[in-house]
Amino acid sequence: MTITVAVDAMGGDVGLKVTVPASLRFLEEHPEARLILVGDSQAIEAELSEQASAARDRLDIRHASQVVDMDEPPQLALKNKKDSSMRVAINLVKDGEAQAAVSAGNTGALMATARFVLKTIPGIDRPAIAKLLPTVEGRDTCMLDLGANVDCTPEQLLQFGIMGSELVSCIAGRENPRVGLLNIGSEDIKGNESVKRASVLLKESGLNFYGNVEGDDVYRGKVDVVVCDGFTGNVALKTSEGVAHMVVMFMRREFSRTWWTRLCALMAMSVLKRFRNSLDPRRYNGASFLGLKGTVVKSHGGTDALGFGFALHQAWEEARSNVIGHITDRVVLQMANLKSPVTEAN
Repeated sequence: MTITVAVDAMGGDVGLKVTVPASLRFLEEHPEARLILVGDSQAIEAELSEQASAARDRLDIRHASQVVDMDEPPQLALKNKKDSSMRVAINLVKDGEAQAAVSAGNTGALMATARFVLKTIPGIDRPAIAKLLPTVEGRDTCMLDLGANVDCTPEQLLQFGIMGSELVSCIAGRENPRVGLLNIGSEDIKGNESVKRASVLLKESGLNFYGNVEGDDVYRGKVDVVVCDGFTGNVALKTSEGVAHMVVMFMRREFSRTWWTRLCALMAMSVLKRFRNSLDPRRYNGASFLGLKGTVVKSHGGTDALGFGFALHQAWEEARSNVIGHITDRVVLQMANLKSPVTEAN
């Protein structure tokens, strides 16, 4: 089956200089895929003319006359930018011309537009932002929500657990993924009332619920899915990114301090490259908007062509694996299970 991905070619800090070469490279690596580049058709054609690729015949262009600015308020973008490259790309998913959309544009505007155009899956209150993160065990962990929902009810945290579990099951091929609930301690008595109630719901859900996990457990690989509200998740993610950047900077500074440390750096070059690749955020670029009736992936606005390519792969893999269909089926089953005690009582 050919999977078509709609690309907001104008979004991000750099735009076409990143999205066009990344798209061509992606097509070269995925011969069964197609892309639709959305944006200023003349500008896209001009950029393509500078890129030689045999995959050009699997790339179409769809003109859009507007661009959503990176700092534009989401509601204004939704109201005033109906022909933006972001909006048109999402419309292509709604109309069935594409099975997924990718944008490096304004996160708030992308979420507002995607939710307005695609709507949420029945049984899902709010979409969540999910991202795969590396662990010391070598198994990626899915963490959600990472910023879409500042305040969450226990029921919504349960929904996040279901969506994250299905994403990991489809993408990583793991049966019955382990789901953990981010908390300030592993004991059941820890946390606020919302987290405590969510813990009870997760235990009764039929998911493979591991229990509470703490912040230092996220990267240990104890669980396959980490559930949290968007405020906590976003702070945890940004803090982790900051620590990773600090570690790399510290190592670079120490290895360049004297001629002896520079020599040591040369001797350890292969190890340092592997270490750098393990922490390279570009290789984990691409956050999924789960809970929508269409696949939408958000790329980091400041990434390069390599990072954007990983976001394209994430969207393609989600569409190919039918993540939305699996989430929908699981939510229907979950709702049926919740109603069954009432049915029996009547």
